[in-house]
Amino acid sequence: MSTLVNLAYLAVAALFIIGIKRMNSPATARAGNRLSAVGMLIAIVATLVSARILSPWMIASGLALGTVLGILLAARVQMTQMPEMVAALNGLGGAASALVAWAEVSRYTAAQAEGFAGSGFARHGLAALDGRLVITITLSVLIGAVTFSGSFVAFGKLNGKISGNPVSFPGMRLLTSLLALVAVAAVAFPLVMVRDSAFDAGPLAVSTLVLGLVALVLGVLLVIPIGGADMPVVVSLLNSYSGLAAAATGFVLENQALIVSGALVGASGIILSKIMCDAMNRSLLNVLVGGFGGAAAEGGARSAAGLTVRTVTPDDAAVLLAYAGQVVVVPGYGLAVAQAQHVIRELVDLVQARGVRVKYAIHPVAGRMPGHMNVLLAEANVPYDQLFEMDEINDEFERTDAVLVIGANDVVNPAARTDPSSPIYGMPILNVDRAKNVIVLKRSMAAGYSGVENELFYLPRTGMLFGDARKSLERLVQEVKALS
Repeated sequence: MSTLVNLAYLAVAALFIIGIKRMNSPATARAGNRLSAVGMLIAIVATLVSARILSPWMIASGLALGTVLGILLAARVQMTQMPEMVAALNGLGGAASALVAWAEVSRYTAAQAEGFAGSGFARHGLAALDGRLVITITLSVLIGAVTFSGSFVAFGKLNGKISGNPVSFPGMRLLTSLLALVAVAAVAFPLVMVRDSAFDAGPLAVSTLVLGLVALVLGVLLVIPIGGADMPVVVSLLNSYSGLAAAATGFVLENQALIVSGALVGASGIILSKIMCDAMNRSLLNVLVGGFGGAAAEGGARSAAGLTVRTVTPDDAAVLLAYAGQVVVVPGYGLAVAQAQHVIRELVDLVQARGVRVKYAIHPVAGRMPGHMNVLLAEANVPYDQLFEMDEINDEFERTDAVLVIGANDVVNPAARTDPSSPIYGMPILNVDRAKNVIVLKRSMAAGYSGVENELFYLPRTGMLFGDARKSLERLVQEVKALS
């Protein structure tokens, strides 16, 4: 049986790696996701069967219940809510890892209560406590609890139940540092005590309880000072934490599949966080302590006082798009909120039928989650070969007749390139301001998620088309059809 289980785990690891590899391209991402899901199913069944934890009918019932819940969630959650859902799932993953570790501690304390000098341990099939087990248990609880509370703070910020502004109070960093020291002490205490008695689970139980409470507070304190503009990086980082917590739990349970899957999630999350930080020209440490985004920048952004914007009507914008040689569409979170991906696809089809070249420019941190825009446009069957990353398309804006900006803000703000006093200075942006004409679809003149005024809106070649993005695009569709 153990040989079959190990072979199953080996197959699972291969499926995970191949699945992640295929997620590298939009064309193969769905197949990669299915391969990884099959791998996870094999891992769950192999673990439950080999450990004989549950009866076959209970395993089947659990799988059926989980499948139904997953289908319901997938059907009911809107695309705009996906970042919140990912944050919540990260938190639940962290909580699961911490609870499994705590359950292992409970097994040891129960075994200790039944006998002296390890006889109770032997009856429960438990080995004596050692440093490796203590470290993996405490790390599972520490990382898992931080991930749980931090993820649900991120969840609240993303859905607006908690302010997206950076939150801090006097002495907060001192409190965070003190709690971090308590956490280190809580990890070290049982390690010292194990040397005296490998059959006394009491110190480990006390430390685990303290560590769990401290880690919950730490998770909150680590995320509340981070502004909304940095939430994509935070969600990615918390995803990595949940993977590391799962890997630590895998060592506790001596489960190879959990170790491999947790390590892959942890490593990919770190790599993605690094890529996103590079796209914002910021370091990960700067994101964690900088408090960028959400509130109006202090003494940084230029004021819009005295400046005016030029508004355009749908028929003016339709003429500009219909008679252009090349149009670039820049989608942002506003497109997702308005659920306008199908309408923009219809508009693009119409102008392409008139001989206009159309491309989509995707900024690495567009939306509120890595890959958010790619998934949104894929839902509307936008061809992958029309999507271009920032580095691929930035040189083309000078040769572009019209750019259609839909609900994007910070990623097209020229202040990132021209204003050294701006908080977003140095962040790579899409060079929309260099195009011949720009049409911005926006509800109002409210600042973006970073709270920084956008100079693009006040340029003489920029026209503002105010209103709900979906309704504005529907009117553009009607006007372009009327030109035929």
